[in-house]
Amino acid sequence: MNRLLFVASEAFPLVKTGGLADVAGSLPAALAAAGVDVRLLLPAYGDLLAGLGAAPEVIAELDLGTERVRILQCGLPGSTVKVWLLEHPLFSARAGNPYHDEHGAPWGDSAERFALLSRAAACIATRDTPLAWRPHVLHCNDWHTGPAIALAQLEGAGPLTVFTVHNLAHQGVFDRTTFERLALPGVLWSEQGMEYYGQCSFMKAGLACADVITTVSPSYAREICAAPGGMGMEGLLRERSDRLVGIINGISTSDWDPGKDPALAHNYSADTLDAKRLNKAALQRELGLAARDDVPLIGFVGRLVEQKGLELLLPVLEAMLELPAQFAVLGKGDPRYESALRNIAAARPDSIALVLDYNEDMAHRIEAGADMFLMPSLFEPCGLNQMYSLRYGTPPIVRAVGGLIDTVTDAGTREAPAPDGTGFVFREPLPADLLQAVQRAVYYWADRPAWRALQQRGMAGDFSWQRSAAQYLEIYRPAFD
Repeated sequence: MNRLLFVASEAFPLVKTGGLADVAGSLPAALAAAGVDVRLLLPAYGDLLAGLGAAPEVIAELDLGTERVRILQCGLPGSTVKVWLLEHPLFSARAGNPYHDEHGAPWGDSAERFALLSRAAACIATRDTPLAWRPHVLHCNDWHTGPAIALAQLEGAGPLTVFTVHNLAHQGVFDRTTFERLALPGVLWSEQGMEYYGQCSFMKAGLACADVITTVSPSYAREICAAPGGMGMEGLLRERSDRLVGIINGISTSDWDPGKDPALAHNYSADTLDAKRLNKAALQRELGLAARDDVPLIGFVGRLVEQKGLELLLPVLEAMLELPAQFAVLGKGDPRYESALRNIAAARPDSIALVLDYNEDMAHRIEAGADMFLMPSLFEPCGLNQMYSLRYGTPPIVRAVGGLIDTVTDAGTREAPAPDGTGFVFREPLPADLLQAVQRAVYYWADRPAWRALQQRGMAGDFSWQRSAAQYLEIYRPAFD
């Protein structure tokens, strides 16, 4: 049977901080359903272990040279995938966010933690271990696992290595002293390894050494081969562009299904869209907004950081509040943006509801209750919320970058609608262009028959992981044949 070791720093529903968790919780399950023998390797974070209920089974101890670790096994909920948890005090003795403390500062031992994850992955992938299982493919994700690719390559004849870039903005860069403290092989301190302008980059290890590099949309694959999208790595990516493939992420169509979603007040489908209005009314009540059906409700769910377009949104948000529209905002992040949004919401409680938190169930209710969804990202490797929005009949308003432009087709105008449109797209990273797109969407919404057709076109799209998994299987095929 074809064997795959899939390595990530988080996977939904076991641990989640962002879109990487959604991918790592869904793609392995889709591959397992296609007949692949998958093992998902994750750190055994303290909160993850506490949330399991029953204690996971200890299945092996590994000697990684610098440390001895235990491998625990549990299942990935809703799938047949076996999850291997890397247990070590660096992970299991600490509660809270995997990457940073309660003040948002990165943990001081992040390099040690994720180097340990990478050592474990490379050991399982290339050596005989008590697990008695070795993969044909080692698939690693983002900077946290980049050294695993380089370490596996050093072993010589090993598995096919695949490295997926989910967000090139986060590169895991540390100083030379950290590299030496980690006791990584000295040969990796080179332009062909982890050395990056006199520093050590975990991301570069994966990019420089992988047999295949993938990223999470075709447009983002093109964008990262040039500045500014390449974030300093564009030269290396251009050199390796023959190994670079863009595959659009899928979404979990079972977790995100308006017809069965348990978080919703009323379930609905493309054929029963009138019930979506009941979700809007329920969301307005929940958030303290006036129960109005004569204006559209615009949703925003996401991290409140520069990448997500807050520098575009904040200068024109008050102008948007003068439109016949309401806003529902859910998210947390940069204190500057939180403060600015808090001030605007306090001044206009009739028009905007703000929840400075992240709540998975509320995110589902906003997707279902909003009439349209706002994603003005400065860059977006793939994006998942626009696909959730399309599936929930909530046309997205997006900037023409990365996975957003790969998944959303502009609807045109109310006077000249595009026959294949599914949302509203603006190109330049300018507040005025964002405002114009929102105005266009609000005006379009007033034509209810045209809006209904727009919703149904979006809901008809195929955003399943089965489609994406088939493309990954083609990448793995040389190792599987």
